[in-house]
Amino acid sequence: QVQLVESGGGLVQAGDSLRLSCAVSGRTLSSTTMGWFRQAPGKEREFVAAISGGSTGYADPVVGRFTISRDNAKNTVYLQMSSLKPDDTAVYYCAAKPRPGAEFSFWGQGTQVTVSS
Repeated sequence: QVQLVESGGGLVQAGDSLRLSCAVSGRTLSSTTMGWFRQAPGKEREFVAAISGGSTGYADPVVGRFTISRDNAKNTVYLQMSSLKPDDTAVYYCAAKPRPGAEFSFWGQGTQVTVSS
């Protein structure tokens, strides 16, 4: 069974940096498309970033500020967030696809990121 456990959230000030981690078990990370999503209060969950093989993709609001990466040896995915803004405040979720081309169907419990102005 696939399990995703996020960590690294917290309260920071605008302009600060933060790194989120997602520990993956039950699946080989190197062969899995992984993603980060976020959900702000009163809003729908939205895509943030994804990594598949050697390719990465980002939502427009985070381009140039966020970086997704993974450590296959540690079976962990990271989201490095820089130049944080109050609009980045949300619960951040790690997600995995069961196979290439499928929807993200494995989800973590989420970690709260709060950016104060």
